[in-house]
Amino acid sequence: MSRKGKYIFDNDDFKVRKDERKAVTFLKTFLMLIVASISLTVVYYLVFSLFFSTDKERSLRNENRMMEKMYPEMQKRADLLSDVVSGLRQRDDAIYEDIFNTAAPDMDRLLSVELLPLADSLDGAGIVRLTEAKADMLIANARKVEENLRKVFEISSREDFSMPPMYLPLEKFSLTRTGASIGKKINPFYKVPSRHDGMDLLASPGDSVVASSAGTVAEIIRSSKGLGNVVVIDHGNGYRTRYAHLTDIRVSRGRHLEKGDFIGCVGMTGNTFAPHLHYEVWRDTTVMDPVNFFFGSINPYEYSSMFIVSVITGQSLD
Repeated sequence: MSRKGKYIFDNDDFKVRKDERKAVTFLKTFLMLIVASISLTVVYYLVFSLFFSTDKERSLRNENRMMEKMYPEMQKRADLLSDVVSGLRQRDDAIYEDIFNTAAPDMDRLLSVELLPLADSLDGAGIVRLTEAKADMLIANARKVEENLRKVFEISSREDFSMPPMYLPLEKFSLTRTGASIGKKINPFYKVPSRHDGMDLLASPGDSVVASSAGTVAEIIRSSKGLGNVVVIDHGNGYRTRYAHLTDIRVSRGRHLEKGDFIGCVGMTGNTFAPHLHYEVWRDTTVMDPVNFFFGSINPYEYSSMFIVSVITGQSLD
């Protein structure tokens, strides 16, 4: 067998054919070069990653060291804030139980603001600064609440202090019977916006009307016009309540009443579109929104629902 170039001559068969061993040798050499290139790439990467750092990596390492130093101080502040909030919560619960006879509203949803939505737009140092700012804000707010609580205790401890009217004036009442509250409302008779100084509490004729707080009957009006038969109670501290459209009045002027004492019955005296109790709360010469004085009878959820209905109701019943 003789070789010449890329072909070989087979003496036995007397034929010329292509030399395939060179192709195999070339393929082996090519594969070895690929393996060597990959190996060198891996070695270069390992060397570079172990002994050299990018600007981003150096920045992240610096931020991690900074957070490690700041974490103990932030933990102390978080513990302090937790103690302050716990103390305020206990005082708040005590006030609500003593004054409103109901549990204090749960504020955990307001204090559980998460930083996760901001994580994509902030680096480690930014999250630390944001958390620190939030802690400072909460501590400052806690101090304000502490000061307000101190003022509340001072006012409530005075000898001339008396409770404002904090209860519903109807014995049986549901949220679905909430009507329009104070503000400009459409008059049902004249169909024009007119001033409405009270809150309409829908009820059936003959339903019992009770005093919303302790006080003295200051005025009794019997009329077939306007608000019809009205009872006014003076609760002290400038607070007065007015109960209108009564069909029957069972109290007399000058009589002292306790919270829940029977006053009269719901009726349709005066100008009224339907049987209901028109209820007003005044502080000196300022009309107040009655819905803000029902915490003794309803919980925070009921209050929010009642408030929304009273605001969006655009027509009064008187």
